[in-house]
Amino acid sequence: MALLSIYISGFILLLSLFGYGYASKLNKENTSRLKKNEKAVLNRKARRVRLVSHFMLCISLLMGVVFLAQNFGNKYDIESLNYNVPIAVTEDGYYGADHTTDPVQYAMKIPTSGIHSPHDLKFGFYKNKPPYEELVHNLEHGDIIIYYRAEADSATLDQLEYLSKFREAGAGVLAVPNEDIPDGKEIVVTAWTHTMELPAFNEQAVGKFIYDFINKGPEQIPAGIRRGGGTM
Repeated sequence: MALLSIYISGFILLLSLFGYGYASKLNKENTSRLKKNEKAVLNRKARRVRLVSHFMLCISLLMGVVFLAQNFGNKYDIESLNYNVPIAVTEDGYYGADHTTDPVQYAMKIPTSGIHSPHDLKFGFYKNKPPYEELVHNLEHGDIIIYYRAEADSATLDQLEYLSKFREAGAGVLAVPNEDIPDGKEIVVTAWTHTMELPAFNEQAVGKFIYDFINKGPEQIPAGIRRGGGTM
């Protein structure tokens, strides 16, 4: 049904474009050589065609917007990550939350709290690791950070890119390569003062972690203010 609605929307769009072209043709035919009543007939016909074309264009655009909104909402619905699986999560120590523009020596190799930069990062999939000072700020706002090895296979990278598109209120997900992942582990998932280490990527475990901890940081920013991260 969703695909059919897109085809219908595209067909209506084509009809509207054809209508605009036909109205333009009528205008070109409306020359000074025509009689007054003939010009009036062509003008009325062109106006009717343009009006119908405007209406069809609006319908086509509306159908497209509804399709995108529905499919985006369904595809990245946070409830879809509520897998019924147990996950082993470590509750980390709290090391503060002040801001600084200086480099920080963190108590943890992969920090989940502490002094951090006044700037955070956009949500999404990263091919290069940003500074921990900025990543920790994201955690403070309730974001989830999935750390992966740079040499991860393409199937894992595709899954991480997919998960990085999930949002909950003003919080989101970042997937970031990291050389500090412990030996014997392939994935480290972090939230504010929480860590989960995995020997291999497990979609259900990572999804459950996101579901349990997203938007649970000490500073929750409304989505209307924090659109996509990187704003604070």
